[in-house]
Amino acid sequence: MTDELDPRVLDAERRQLMGLAYRMLGTIADAEDAVQETYTRWYRMTDAERDAISSPGAWLTRVASRVCLDMLTSARARRERYVGDWLPEPVPGESPFAADPLERVTLDDSVSTALLVVLESLTPAERVAFVLHDVFGMPFAEIAETVGRSVEATRQLASQARRHVRERRAGAASRTVHDALAQAFAAACTTGDLTGLVAILDPDVVLHSDGGGFVSAARRPVEGADRVARFLLGLPRLEPDAQIAPALTADGLGFYVTLHGAPNSVITLGVTGDRITNVWIVRNPEKLTLWN
Repeated sequence: MTDELDPRVLDAERRQLMGLAYRMLGTIADAEDAVQETYTRWYRMTDAERDAISSPGAWLTRVASRVCLDMLTSARARRERYVGDWLPEPVPGESPFAADPLERVTLDDSVSTALLVVLESLTPAERVAFVLHDVFGMPFAEIAETVGRSVEATRQLASQARRHVRERRAGAASRTVHDALAQAFAAACTTGDLTGLVAILDPDVVLHSDGGGFVSAARRPVEGADRVARFLLGLPRLEPDAQIAPALTADGLGFYVTLHGAPNSVITLGVTGDRITNVWIVRNPEKLTLWN
């Protein structure tokens, strides 16, 4: 076996595959499934078939992308049956990730809830083209082979996705502004300051809460500054023993909530201009496994 096919080389590729699959699929569990299926296909081949592959890393990336494309197509049907709002899994920013499957995925904007929510609105092919080209810098010729389109059609897919992302994220605040508003958000929620909280929320702010059917959560989006503020200020009465702490996330300053020492929820914020436009609360315990 050549050095290129050494299992240690393949294991090293796994870190990039996990990062790629997470950005495409939005949860660690789905990313793990995609990577596992990719490696299953690798080891299912004969030695001769593997020896014929000049770049195992490129082969693994291409196959993982195809697996993700198939999973994205089926995920749409699954999420139509999902209980309440579906949100991508938030990634903690302060965990060493020594033993975590995500293996130190860089906490840049490409793993932020704000971007992953936008990517959910793309077609599967658009999402794959965008992630492979704009995030991982893969040439369009290689992406075209993955999505089964011509090179020109693949360029168009990425362009459409990029335009959609740009439109949906126009006016996104800087990290400094985001974190300052997050601090004001925490202060208002902690003191029960309804007026102060409404003042930093956009009039059209939307709150999404993902319980996955496992725990209580708002089944539908909560809209409007006054309604969102009253919803947030009512949460402590429902779980008075909950503890909230600041947490670094890919979106900027967020909040990690525990109840009796166990993960309860993660709150991230979307900020446009000088107001909070989105509040995302993930309570589904299956999406909090990295927060223990």
